[in-house]
Amino acid sequence: MADKVAVLGSGSVAQVLAAGFVKHGYEVKMGTRDTSKLKEFLSKEPRITAGSFAEAAAFGQIVVLAVKGNAAKQVLSQAGISNLSGKVVIDPTNPIEEVPPENGVLKFFTTINRSLMEDLQAIATDAYFVKAFSMIGGHFMVNPDFGGQKPTMFICGNNPDAKSKVRTILDQFGFETEDMGEAQSARAIEPLCMLWCIPGLRGGSWSHAFKLLKK
Repeated sequence: MADKVAVLGSGSVAQVLAAGFVKHGYEVKMGTRDTSKLKEFLSKEPRITAGSFAEAAAFGQIVVLAVKGNAAKQVLSQAGISNLSGKVVIDPTNPIEEVPPENGVLKFFTTINRSLMEDLQAIATDAYFVKAFSMIGGHFMVNPDFGGQKPTMFICGNNPDAKSKVRTILDQFGFETEDMGEAQSARAIEPLCMLWCIPGLRGGSWSHAFKLLKK
């Protein structure tokens, strides 16, 4: 039986990922401050339920932190740190500043020597964070079609078993997974969001993904 999944968030990424998990046979509960934000979405996805952040986090065996980076710490607190203990937490967040990009380049509120995921892992020390879904747009997060080629999804995290579970999910969602190591590697993965967004912010092109070529 597939794991129960909590998707924390109510925005477009949260909705895409929640629908993707249901598509692949998972039981999903979304967490939000205001369930009315999800009324229209839930009317189209009757197999998904919704509740508070804490209710969803308690429900899920796997938790997806699908919120804006600047809200991530607060959402962890509202979800209840104890509700995350011993669980895989998939982290698609990026530390994007709420300021205009500069020549198409987003600004981060972190430094090159410290990632947002490291900060989140330090708050929820007994959870198993895995960076994933952070370097591609929401419309390509579930079984993207690139003419038969699977995009690469870079992941990292401190727990090998947690990464193995996420790799299984990424296989289902149509990606090739590349494990970049422990949590510190999120310092390199998170800025890929900047690179992915440049063609869109400068020229309106959002139909691309990363692919790691090997010889």
